[in-house]
Amino acid sequence: MKFNAGAILGLMVLAGCLTAASVRAEDAVQSCEVPDYLLSTESALPKVMDAVKGGHPLDILVIGSRSSTIPSAEASAYPGRLQAMLKEKLPAVAVNVSVELQTKKTAEEVAAGMVKLMEGKKPTLVIWQTGTVDAMRSADPDDFRGAVDEGVAALQTAGADVILMNLQYSPRTETMISAPPYLDNMRVVAQQHDVPLFDRFAIMRQWNDSGDFDLFTATHGIELAKRVHDCLGRALSKFVIDAAHVGPVQQN
Repeated sequence: MKFNAGAILGLMVLAGCLTAASVRAEDAVQSCEVPDYLLSTESALPKVMDAVKGGHPLDILVIGSRSSTIPSAEASAYPGRLQAMLKEKLPAVAVNVSVELQTKKTAEEVAAGMVKLMEGKKPTLVIWQTGTVDAMRSADPDDFRGAVDEGVAALQTAGADVILMNLQYSPRTETMISAPPYLDNMRVVAQQHDVPLFDRFAIMRQWNDSGDFDLFTATHGIELAKRVHDCLGRALSKFVIDAAHVGPVQQN
């Protein structure tokens, strides 16, 4: 299904602000638990492990889109929450999380500029969030897989550990975009390059299905966005620490 520019812009604003969601009244305290199987990976983050165990700075670069930000509340977006959680769990390590926004760009467009993007940067870990724009534009899934493959290879050549992060889940757009081809291809690339895949799509669907968040009801609320991003930051921090095999000795 093809989208016109207005539809794409509308969906991206929806993704960026998470305004297509409301919290249920009974969920005064958000649990947002994540099943262990959604945070487990056989792929490791050796450079992150070396940095933590050696007491070296842990520099993390998030290559993201609008859904990695919250307008006027950047510290509350998941990259900021990830930094806060890692600093809390790794008090002996200088943790810095920066964000490179690649708004409205497909994986192919981002991958084409990956080498230049990494120039002058020496991140220990790159978290590449991708797939949403490709799904909205109905990009060819094979071309998408090739682009993600190229981008991951460029990041690894630049000397960084890599985590792939897939689309965010929204029940309101399930009938408008077909996510499975892009989810499946990201998983294939992650396996081929032996990099962890943070399954944001499955995690958010779990929260919606379990009632932690109602991601269908259309209301405008930055507080809901903050809660979802906080939960994502918490889950991602655990994912990073576990994939890096950081033991209790290095943690607070």
